[in-house]
Amino acid sequence: MKAVRPKKQLGQHFLTDLSIAEKIATTLDFSNYKRVLEIGPGMGVLTQFLPWKQGKVYLIEVDTESVNYLQAHYASMAKNIHEADFLKVDLSQLMGEDPFAIIGNFPYNISTQIIFKTIENREQIPFFSGMFQKEVAQRICEPPGSKRYGILSVLTQLYYHTEYLFTVKPGVFNPPPKVDSGVIALRRKENYRIDCNEELLFKIVKLSFQQRRKTLRNSLKTLGLPKNITEDSIFDQRPEKLSGDDFIALTKRIDHGELST
Repeated sequence: MKAVRPKKQLGQHFLTDLSIAEKIATTLDFSNYKRVLEIGPGMGVLTQFLPWKQGKVYLIEVDTESVNYLQAHYASMAKNIHEADFLKVDLSQLMGEDPFAIIGNFPYNISTQIIFKTIENREQIPFFSGMFQKEVAQRICEPPGSKRYGILSVLTQLYYHTEYLFTVKPGVFNPPPKVDSGVIALRRKENYRIDCNEELLFKIVKLSFQQRRKTLRNSLKTLGLPKNITEDSIFDQRPEKLSGDDFIALTKRIDHGELST
């Protein structure tokens, strides 16, 4: 069967370097999960290094041509190959209720949405690894205090320990992207169940970084906070100075205060 044609509209850049694919696969340790979901496997360059012979690997691919290729080359695991959009699929229906890891060479155009869906399903996903555009990978792992630190950094690091593993140059892809890529690993924290109003927490983080050059006092004005709360010195800070724990403490302070209506 002929090779799959990369499709620009799907953000496909097929990895061609087997050593890098194997290096990504070895991030899996199966310490507290037994199954793996690979997102966007394409022609299976990473898949071949995963333990698919034991029936532990599931593939989700939106591209019909890639699905046909995978079914032809991995016929023994055909029942675990799913043609679907990861962002739209119900993961509990696809994977059941047991924990699983996510791995992949992720399409650049949906990379942040993949992270956010992982966070939403963190109860089932103790481990996540794979490749993003380098800038996105760095942002996910960035500590407080820098220009790259933002919404993605805070929300991911609230629930996962993040690690930037290595950089991948454009020449090992078909077609080569215009930027470097970065491989990261996320390991879920033991205390990933946060004791605060998470809906409010997410809202505060997003509002804060939408106007990141302003102090929190200004960026959170739309919440209509009373003066007895905004007089706190934390509101003199810009959002990039706050850690995830700081945002949790801020959320609790706001949630326990009386907001104006």
